[in-house]
Amino acid sequence: MAHPHRKLIISVVLAVQIALAFWGCYPKRVGPMGPDGERLTWAEMSVEQRKLHMRNVVLPRAAAIFSSWRPERFAKVDCHLCHGSGADTGNFRMPTSHLPRLSGEVLLGPEFDKYPDTTQLKLDRLVPEMADALGLKSFSIITRTGFGCYSCHLGPTGPMFGN
Repeated sequence: MAHPHRKLIISVVLAVQIALAFWGCYPKRVGPMGPDGERLTWAEMSVEQRKLHMRNVVLPRAAAIFSSWRPERFAKVDCHLCHGSGADTGNFRMPTSHLPRLSGEVLLGPEFDKYPDTTQLKLDRLVPEMADALGLKSFSIITRTGFGCYSCHLGPTGPMFGN
């Protein structure tokens, strides 16, 4: 006689395997071809390769989001939007003090209270798009890891969530 919960057990095992396979796909290979014939991950790229990737992939995606949101304010988007004067000096490290510091709250309550539209736009569109462009997982509230707001913005006392 078959186990009465066999279908449930098989479904759970299959779901776990699919989840593990999905999570195992990161970091994605989004860069130029490496010496082994496979695309490079962000971490594997040289500084020059990262600069090219930012110029050719990341910047156009960010510009499209910002210019569709507020075309008059973001008619011209360049490296200074995120990196400030670091773009002039070659300091592209993130997170950066050029961008406004965030509250440090995981759910961004103060940011939603003060700038609800901006916060929602960044969570819904900018963060997932930038994570994808860099081949990284989006931030998980459960694990508190991945690419998210604090990948670019500092918290009240400095970097947060491993950034």
